[in-house]
Amino acid sequence: MKDRPATADTLREILETVYPRYVSGETLALATVVSTVRSAPRGPGAAMAVAQDGAVVGSLSGGCVEGAVYDAAVEVRESGRPRLQTYGFTGGDLEAFEVGLTCGGVIEVYIEQISRAAFPELAALRESLAAGEPVALSTVVAGPEEGPGRIGSRLVVWEDRRAGTFGSAALDDIAAADARARLRRGSTDLRHYSSAGRREGEEVSVFTQSFVAAPRMLVFGAVDYAAALARLGAFLGYRVTVCDARPVFVTAERFPDADEVVRRWPHEYLEAEHAAGRLDDRTVVAVLTHDPKFDVPLLAAALRMPHLAFVGALGSRRTHEDRLARLREAGLGEAELRRLHSPLGLDLGGRSPEETAVSIVAEIVAEAHGGSGRRLHDTEGPVHANNRGLAAVDSG
Repeated sequence: MKDRPATADTLREILETVYPRYVSGETLALATVVSTVRSAPRGPGAAMAVAQDGAVVGSLSGGCVEGAVYDAAVEVRESGRPRLQTYGFTGGDLEAFEVGLTCGGVIEVYIEQISRAAFPELAALRESLAAGEPVALSTVVAGPEEGPGRIGSRLVVWEDRRAGTFGSAALDDIAAADARARLRRGSTDLRHYSSAGRREGEEVSVFTQSFVAAPRMLVFGAVDYAAALARLGAFLGYRVTVCDARPVFVTAERFPDADEVVRRWPHEYLEAEHAAGRLDDRTVVAVLTHDPKFDVPLLAAALRMPHLAFVGALGSRRTHEDRLARLREAGLGEAELRRLHSPLGLDLGGRSPEETAVSIVAEIVAEAHGGSGRRLHDTEGPVHANNRGLAAVDSG
């Protein structure tokens, strides 16, 4: 899979280099970005490890704060005492320059010691990552030195089990429930609890990283629009596949941002991926072919897969009406046809492949998060539509 721009180096990416040192008995330090404010080079989850011989694996900011973090990591590696460090602009150009964040951003970095004694659950975490099993890692990054919610304590959480403890059954239960909610969404974030295990407290700060396979974007039709859409899909973190039956068009050189380029009849490829269990409720299907002999069997197959997150087809309103008629002839019912996003994209007024790709991903994002697609200026209430959903999780 290609690197994703938001966070290129996470624990998942650096673990294969770190793990052999861990197994050999070496003690390392691990630094992880747990929160950002304003502009920041990398998002939460970016990670960097410092080995006993001084070797560095990973990156937190593309070079901005690595020097300062390195020095702190060496201290933590030797002392075993974790710490939460803040780096960023604090009011003066000199202060900003000293930590390297002249962009004006602020990041919080949690630094901890990693060894077989300090992190015995790492072996199970690594095994799940290698097997592609969804797993979440929750770590107390700010809390008391001793007792429930102790800084540095961890939970590794799967859908059906967990390992480790925060030192309190109540805190373990509520943090594990929240970790599973994040695991289902594939999200990574920082949460706060009381040491007694309530969500309204602030004494304990828990950073949860979700490790799941990237969601898939299947783009059918090897056209210029597909190249632009593959680029934006990769930027959003999708694993992008471009599929077309025409060998002269479907080449890796034409789609450098796609994770894979497949030459096959579209409906056959989709049905094979479905049969193999490689599609889920995060999978996005975008049909750009404008050819009934490809479109109709492909869309008929896709719309009969109710678990797919999004099924859309590019084209004019006339093409859309013709497509609906053909799909009805193929036996699809009205409930299935209502799942079709066509004509595909939001009304942004653009015409170029790149502008069209922006309108397509805008509709995909809006659908995923319950957005209206309207200008925020013309709406009321929370800016982020999913705030209400998160509030429900927090109070549940």
